Amino acid sequence: MQERSATKGPLPPLPTLAATPEDAAAKKLAQEERDAAVRGVASIAAMRDAVKEHARSLSIPSQIPRFKRLDAAAFAARAIEGLPFIITGLVGRWPLCGLTPAQMRERYGDLHVRARVGDYIRQPFRADRPMRDMLLSEYLDLEPERIHGAGDPPPYVGNLELRELNRLCHWPAYFRKMGPPRFWLGPVGTMTPLHCDFDDNIFAQVWGRKRIFLAPPHHDEYVYASEANPVLFGSPFDPEAPDFDAYPLARQAATVSCVVEPGDMLYVPAGWFHQVRALEFSLSSNRWARGVPLALHEDHPVRVRA
Repeated sequence: MQERSATKGPLPPLPTLAATPEDAAAKKLAQEERDAAVRGVASIAAMRDAVKEHARSLSIPSQIPRFKRLDAAAFAARAIEGLPFIITGLVGRWPLCGLTPAQMRERYGDLHVRARVGDYIRQPFRADRPMRDMLLSEYLDLEPERIHGAGDPPPYVGNLELRELNRLCHWPAYFRKMGPPRFWLGPVGTMTPLHCDFDDNIFAQVWGRKRIFLAPPHHDEYVYASEANPVLFGSPFDPEAPDFDAYPLARQAATVSCVVEPGDMLYVPAGWFHQVRALEFSLSSNRWARGVPLALHEDHPVRVRA
């Protein structure tokens, strides 16, 4: 999705929907083949099924545990269980954490960014959802009472590459291969609705606090999940304001919530549903692993053999 770039020049055009169902099917197949090759698996569908099957053996925690400054070996030993947890003592040391919004505006205000606008919560994964291009300085200067229409959430600069900030982030070497850092910037009320990515994810909280609701992969039916792309599934269910009349199966969904504080890093295992809401003006960054999820053992049959 083209919203993922930010540069000192104009942003690329927004993506468009496929012209015909046949074009959409061909595009989906090509993407699934690329996704499988990048992750070293024979089939993305088989990987999804394996993640859900593993999750069925888990005991879902009542709260998210916190651990201090895990090294790569200690992280892997915990992550192989396939349960989320928070790591402290790493992110707070990043130079980015010492940067204030005013300093970011002064140093990086000429970056072109793309904000989600309108009611992006109700159409979170559509390729043609409304966007607004602006400079980072313009976004940071938006007045709270003027940044959204009645009933709409505030504009959200989300899932964006800000390469100029990468040198200010010291990511731990928890995975053999990771995608580039993505940045998430916005005021109170910005959010990403319930969804899951079938990649392991480490999520770093830099400024402010966010509340995150999580649900296990095999409860996809209970949260009425639907496919946005081969490694991304969205849900219309809101665990913060559950409507069990509209979504009666959601009564069976196991959810657990946590608040990530500045300096926290949350590990979200592949396939875990999560909903993220800013409780304060927030800056976050995350990276997705690009490999077989850690919860699937080394000799799991989904892996492509060399």
